[in-house]
Amino acid sequence: MPRKRFWSRLTAALFLGTVLIVAIGYANATAAPVVRRLNLQVSDYPADARPVRIVLLSDVHVHAPDMQPSRVTKIVDQINALRPDIVVAAGDFTGNNWIGRDYLPAEAIAPLKGLQTRLGAYAVLGNNDYQAGAGDVARALESAGVRVLRNDAVAVGPVALGGIDGRIHHSLAAWAAARQATYDALEGTPGVQVLAAHRPDEFVPAPPSVRLVLAGHTHCGQIVIPFFGALESGSDYGMRYLCGVHRDGSKLLVVTAGLGTSHVPLRFGAPPDLWLLTIEGAAAVPVRN
Repeated sequence: MPRKRFWSRLTAALFLGTVLIVAIGYANATAAPVVRRLNLQVSDYPADARPVRIVLLSDVHVHAPDMQPSRVTKIVDQINALRPDIVVAAGDFTGNNWIGRDYLPAEAIAPLKGLQTRLGAYAVLGNNDYQAGAGDVARALESAGVRVLRNDAVAVGPVALGGIDGRIHHSLAAWAAARQATYDALEGTPGVQVLAAHRPDEFVPAPPSVRLVLAGHTHCGQIVIPFFGALESGSDYGMRYLCGVHRDGSKLLVVTAGLGTSHVPLRFGAPPDLWLLTIEGAAAVPVRN
């Protein structure tokens, strides 16, 4: 084969291969979220309380082309079909992709108004929400009927739900103050202590009284290369709390892969997901999908 023809065919093959990889990654990113399930039994659960069903979502990252408001509406329908008592959204509602269209917080978050719950929807802000304007994001969430928890806690049925603000502080003192305010609020709220946090890093300093930490931020790696692993985690603990369920004594951490994408609208080895968690009256049994 003449050298010129060889190189032209090789170039074409590489181009087609790249297009195929991008197409697969985009299809992965825009697939319906996988629903993962976890049953958590706690010894101090109120004897007269019915089990409570919590749907955890995170990292919606509303940004075209992969996460337009119309897709958020479809995901809301999927959440409602799970019949949650509580919805917890662990931050990063706004997008940060390098390509495509941004949406104003009000437009991006409006579809969440369709959430149907027995005990309400709650959220913490993420680092990207601060970049987009934390005040605008918080107001959009409240307008959609989602209560924003910023270093405070609220009684939600049998659960004491605390939310630590997702702002990235630049001093240890500020971090310590935000955490302590949240822990104090939880201690003053009746119920099984559940902490919502954008980053899984909050699992480590959380006191033993916190039974469950719900987090996102990592996207479970978003792009996970076979035999190599995730390109990054966004966590100070590296890959330790990248994804899924982790236990430390009486504490349990659940890290969702989130729904949207960061930087590029692609996913490999880390499909978008939602978690349906059922808390009832003594060891956590993860249900694999």
